[in-house]
Amino acid sequence: MVLTAVALLTSCKKFDDINKDPLAGSAEQVQVEYFINGSIIGAQMDPHIAERVFVLYWQGGGRQAFNGSPLLTGSYNDGWSSDYYGSGYMSGWLNSANAAITVAEEKIAAGNIKTYTNNLLQVARIWRAYLVSELTDNFGPVPINGFQGVNPDFASVKDVYYFLLSELKDASSKLDVAVTNPDDVKKLDPAYSYDYAKWRRYANSMRLRLAMRLSEVDATKAKTEFEAAASGPLLTAADQTFQVAERGGWDALTGDMSREWNPGFITPTVRNLALNLGGIKSEDQLSADFDPYIKPVNYMGLKLTDHFTTNTNDPSAGYWLDGLPYAIDPRAYKTFIIPGDFGNAAFNSYPSWDNTAKTTTANLTDGTPANTVVKAIDAKFTYNANVAGSWGVKGTKNGVINQNGTIPRLANQFRNSSNKRIFFAPWETYFLLAEAAEKGWATPVTGKVAYENGVKASFEYWGISSLATSYLASQDFSRTGTSVSWDHVTEPPATYSMNYIDGYTNAAGVATVAYPKNDLYKAGAVKNDHLTKIITQKFIAQTPWLPLETWNDQRRLGLPFFENPAVEVPLVNMPALTAATYMTSNVKFFPQRLRYPSGLKNSNAAGYSQAVGLLGGTDEVLTPLWWAKH
Repeated sequence: MVLTAVALLTSCKKFDDINKDPLAGSAEQVQVEYFINGSIIGAQMDPHIAERVFVLYWQGGGRQAFNGSPLLTGSYNDGWSSDYYGSGYMSGWLNSANAAITVAEEKIAAGNIKTYTNNLLQVARIWRAYLVSELTDNFGPVPINGFQGVNPDFASVKDVYYFLLSELKDASSKLDVAVTNPDDVKKLDPAYSYDYAKWRRYANSMRLRLAMRLSEVDATKAKTEFEAAASGPLLTAADQTFQVAERGGWDALTGDMSREWNPGFITPTVRNLALNLGGIKSEDQLSADFDPYIKPVNYMGLKLTDHFTTNTNDPSAGYWLDGLPYAIDPRAYKTFIIPGDFGNAAFNSYPSWDNTAKTTTANLTDGTPANTVVKAIDAKFTYNANVAGSWGVKGTKNGVINQNGTIPRLANQFRNSSNKRIFFAPWETYFLLAEAAEKGWATPVTGKVAYENGVKASFEYWGISSLATSYLASQDFSRTGTSVSWDHVTEPPATYSMNYIDGYTNAAGVATVAYPKNDLYKAGAVKNDHLTKIITQKFIAQTPWLPLETWNDQRRLGLPFFENPAVEVPLVNMPALTAATYMTSNVKFFPQRLRYPSGLKNSNAAGYSQAVGLLGGTDEVLTPLWWAKH
């Protein structure tokens, strides 16, 4: 009975946390650095919230890994959103950040300061700017004055962004980078150990990120803010990466992708972007053991249209590649491990309680009560990805698409809590500079230099820098019609020929395949310009650590190409996607935001009404944010 009462009390107070006074506590709370440390570590996300937000929401919306996200088909989970927004997660992280700011300001006003107190204040402001940006990029209008012990007003996304840009500018300018903290304080900064020069670089690069977010709707403001930030020191080296070390167990530092029941499959988006990109052959990336499985460059696979969805604009729809691709971006094999590659130390065999990850065989059946096998599939040393959505009868007859061991899956270092979660890396700074240069904004380097430096930074992270020169010179088209070389802007042909084998009769055939038409970007007429290259490379580099950013880019620009969900039968939450429209790209086919938690309306009805009014549309997953592409 006592436990039940506590649970009920906790449930009732979940959304009251945004009004909780963060300073009404013990003497411990007067230490500014404790608040900052707690906020950063909390935002690393414990397994409960990481699975719901990082994995199921962001990796779904950002198309970095497939784990069955409801966002992919226009749905959501109110419980997950409630946990993230209104309980001890985002509200707690922001409470701590605001407490750090308030305590530091009070100490400064009272003259009760140490040499680093002012710097801690600026760090707390910079970190709070990130947290609020994360919150608004998920929901839309949010409180600027929230999480400080008052019932907050909501601000429009535009006003939130203007506030964040102002905060980053002011806070970074007030950092004294000459100040050195004592060791006992340094250890309370899990990102930079209070290296204030790095915090300034992070603030300036964050300002680039947020300024670029406005580029499609508020170009003048975006350009002004971006150019000002770009004139200062930026996050451009590996040792400046904003990252937080993971650890095993169950706490806020446990790995975000550590839950064993999440398969972490490669997505068609990743596969389509990577196939043939850079022209580096599989035989040059893999040991000789894989040579018999590598297919010719013009081979599509087995045609199995009775069992694999064709109602999608994925260019590989209806085919199963019964081997390995001729060439692929070298980061793909390192991020998503080949099925059956059990000798690879990076192979992840979750879940540990069964052998499904190491079971590479599955059957295609006739769908009758007898479940007669039509074709047996062995996925060992193959490289496929399954489109999300509704597969209808084809799905019921296909035992391959839901089998743990048949699809490439995230490497073990991303699953076993032994890595560092990246919040901002140097490649992102470079790709932002490249995009700005392409727009004609003032940047410290040319677009080409920034673009190539971004690729090199990503290759450095993966330990494959020796491949960068050849890769950057490649004019080979990916499955989406994009090449790597900055100077190669020739558009791909409308169609190309690919050989295939009929999976039911074994008869050889030739298919005419079209590069996918991305109607969201320049009406689908352009596939290989500089911006498409930049965002393609940015997407690959950000995988798998920054799925919110890949989702943000696709919402903002319609880039890179995201395949539509399968629609063999209608999708209830995506009524505009039908058997007549699935070959086009439309913002109505992709998630745009998270719905506000249902409890918000009860805890702050006026605030909820204010938020929805500022949203400019209904409180639904498919309502675009202010800065997103319309």
